[in-house]
Amino acid sequence: MNIRDAQYFVSKLGLEPHPEGGFYKRTFESGERTSDQELTVNFEGKRKLYTSIYFLLTSNDVSHFHRLKSDELWYYHAGSSLTIHIIHENGEYEEIKLGLNLDNGEVPQALVPKNAIFGSSVMEEDAFSLVGCMVSPGFEFQDFELFTQDDLLPKYPAYKDIIKKLAYKTIPE
Repeated sequence: MNIRDAQYFVSKLGLEPHPEGGFYKRTFESGERTSDQELTVNFEGKRKLYTSIYFLLTSNDVSHFHRLKSDELWYYHAGSSLTIHIIHENGEYEEIKLGLNLDNGEVPQALVPKNAIFGSSVMEEDAFSLVGCMVSPGFEFQDFELFTQDDLLPKYPAYKDIIKKLAYKTIPE
């Protein structure tokens, strides 16, 4: 599927530009709420038990490095495989390839743990990837933190190449 096919999904699914890059649409959210008193997550107020989105990324864009206070499960749906780049809380870097080519090390679903710094990219030229992302406790923009190269390079100099690719030089307004 080439990049022109991405517009089909953007249009048919009603996707909108996402602040971290790519396109998204919230699809499901829990009617129940929880507080940080019941969890090992530190946030103000209550959160939905889960939220879920469609997320589409093309090879012309990246999902910039960011962090959430909640776990995020990723599910592959269509298009090219997608690489999730994770800097874990302990400072270790991991790449997860989301897709259906199991013989090539791809997996159809993956977990990004809470407090990890992560972003994603589509490695194939002229391609896109459509995935689903479920966050639990549910996503709220106040729990979303974007990073600049200046934030990350001093802490993780060994990951310079991927930081320069996935971190903003300055946070867009």
